[in-house]
Amino acid sequence: MSDTLTRLEAAIAQRRHASPEESYVAKLHAKGLNKIAQKLGEEATEAVIAALAGDEPELVGEAADLLFHLMVLLGARGVTLQQVLAELDRREGTSGLAEKAARSE
Repeated sequence: MSDTLTRLEAAIAQRRHASPEESYVAKLHAKGLNKIAQKLGEEATEAVIAALAGDEPELVGEAADLLFHLMVLLGARGVTLQQVLAELDRREGTSGLAEKAARSE
């Protein structure tokens, strides 16, 4: 699974420098971080709606859109997939409730 995300991360990084007329990623970057974040929020909302509607194929599609746009945002901020995976590894085996409580301290 991470091979797919690694390839996607590389493609997003490459497309960031393309012409906005030729690349959706470049077009988003040309509009700035606020637009990228807005688009991520829209995709998250669409994923929630699909989940609540019980439409599995639509949820799968919206989840893919959400992951894609999250990776565009991470790339725009210079955050790598490896950093995110390392954080997930760090949290592994820790109760979600305990982890959340530790963040609020």
